Amino acid sequence: MNAVALHAEVRGNGPPVLFAHAIAYDHRMWLPMLEHFGSGRRAILADLRGHGRSAVPPGPYSLQQMAGDCAALLDHLRIERADFVGLSLGGMVGQAFALHHPDRVNRLVLSNTSSSYGSAGREMWEARKKLVREGGLAALHDMAVSRNFSEAFRREHPESVAEAMKPFLASPVEGYVGCCDAIAALDFTGALPRIFAETLVIAGSLDPGTPVAMSETLVRGIPKSRLAVIEGAAHLSAYEKPAEFARLVRGFLQA
Repeated sequence: MNAVALHAEVRGNGPPVLFAHAIAYDHRMWLPMLEHFGSGRRAILADLRGHGRSAVPPGPYSLQQMAGDCAALLDHLRIERADFVGLSLGGMVGQAFALHHPDRVNRLVLSNTSSSYGSAGREMWEARKKLVREGGLAALHDMAVSRNFSEAFRREHPESVAEAMKPFLASPVEGYVGCCDAIAALDFTGALPRIFAETLVIAGSLDPGTPVAMSETLVRGIPKSRLAVIEGAAHLSAYEKPAEFARLVRGFLQA
C-alpha cells in the first residue's frame, strides 16, 4: 500500500495537530477557524490525496490508504504522535488513523462525520460519482451549498459561501471519485470500541448530511468520548462557526 506524499501548510509552534478536511475541499477550509485557534500549537493543514496540491492517483481509494498518507506525512515532518482533527471525510480518515495507527494519535476530534451510512450508503455515493463523472463538481454545487451551510449563513454571508465553494469547484474529478469509493465502503461502527484515544465528537444541529444521530453513534461506540453540538451549524461547522469550533477543540486538546 503506497502512501501519497501530502501537501501540507504548517503554522505555529508547539504540540502538533493534524487537520483533515471535508471531501472536495482542501487545507483552506480551516483558515477561518485558525484565526480563533490561538497560538501554542503546530497546526498541520493537510491536503488529502486527490485534493488541493496533493497528488491525484487513480482510484479507487480507501480510508486505510488515506490514513497511511497521514502517517507518512507525520514521518516526513519527523513527528511521532499528534492530535488529529477531522471533519466529514477527514473524520472518517481520523477513525481509520486511530484504528490502524493507534500509536501515532494523542487526542482525536471527529466532526460532522459518521462511522457508517448504512445499507443505502454505497448507492448514494455511486450516484454522486456518476453525476461528477458527467458534469464535474459543478453538478453538485447547489446540493453542496444547501448541505454545507445553514440557510441563515447562506443569506447573511453569501461572499463567504462563494469563497468556500471555489476549492470545491476546482477539486479534481478523479480525486473526488476516488474518495467516493472510500466513503462508500465506510463501515467502522463495529470497530469503534477499538478506538482508545480520548475523543471529542462535534455535530452541527442543522447538519443534514451527517446528522446528530450519527455523532451519537460514534459516542456510544468510542469508550473515551463525548459529544458537543454546535447550534445553528450545518455540515461545515468549522467554517460556519469558526470561533465556537476553535473554542471546543482548543479546550479539549488542552484539558
